[in-house]
Amino acid sequence: MKKNRQEAIIELIQQYPIETQEELLSRLNQIGFKTTQATISRDIRELALIKKPDADGKQIYCLIDQEDETSRKYQRILAEAIISMELAENMLVVKTVSGMAMASAAALDSLNIIGMVGTIAGDDTIMCVMKDKNIGRTAIAEIDHMIKKLKRINIQRGNLCFRIYM
Repeated sequence: MKKNRQEAIIELIQQYPIETQEELLSRLNQIGFKTTQATISRDIRELALIKKPDADGKQIYCLIDQEDETSRKYQRILAEAIISMELAENMLVVKTVSGMAMASAAALDSLNIIGMVGTIAGDDTIMCVMKDKNIGRTAIAEIDHMIKKLKRINIQRGNLCFRIYM
């Protein structure tokens, strides 16, 4: 029963842009799985589902291994290249290793940070225009968390090629 339900969850999130556990529960009920929100919550945790923005900016459930290789490469670029981040009103200024700003700007754009209007890159500096300074603070925290998580994973694997800048 559990295996069948979890397979159905995977099929549903691949077919429909599901935003909430309630929506997932409703769709499962429609196809004959009578279950509870608590069970759905456990299934989401066991399946390691994550939420990512879709083309419309809605946060939808997807499998973590649906991240494409390009996304992982961009994350590694950010972990290697970013030296510092500073917010000036609605402008996020990112300092990078010399020559890495353009690649880092492309990587930042690929993160689809909600509220990031766009990026402009020079040789070692990126200007990110944010809708407001609160979104800028959130973006710094999100980028910093992603970099630290990636560095922690690579250190655990014995890969010490990442510099610790923060």
